[in-house]
Amino acid sequence: MQTLGLGFTWEQLSPGQKFRTLNRTLTETDLMMFVGVTGMVEVIFTDQTFGQDKGAIQGRFVPAALTYSLIEGLLCQTMIQGTGLAMLELNKKVLKPVRVGDTIHAEVEVTSVRPTSKGNRGIVASRVDIKNQNGEVVISYDATRMLAGKAG
Repeated sequence: MQTLGLGFTWEQLSPGQKFRTLNRTLTETDLMMFVGVTGMVEVIFTDQTFGQDKGAIQGRFVPAALTYSLIEGLLCQTMIQGTGLAMLELNKKVLKPVRVGDTIHAEVEVTSVRPTSKGNRGIVASRVDIKNQNGEVVISYDATRMLAGKAG
């Protein structure tokens, strides 16, 4: 019997498969907790008035690392829950700013799948596009992960 809530094994994935995460709205609390725990206390993240007089900054920016981390959290809870063994490689491009109050989600496409030479595991590569509430891609990254295989 299959257990609900577990991620995919590498054998269950194939190139071309696509997935979409649930939405996640970024809050002021998310920003302050992330800044506090990481030490990213840049004024762009901690001073609401910074840059407003020059018109350079509109809204409360959040670190790209926070945006990426929230999406990885959604993927850990779903796609790779219990099957993800390692993030092997990541190539990330930040394309647009994300602000407090924005709602993001990710669209994932599996780009390659292959077994490893040892053990019951495989290498899965995917393209992840993080989009905001307007459908704009804000971060795009290619991830290569090691996933567990079927038990037994």
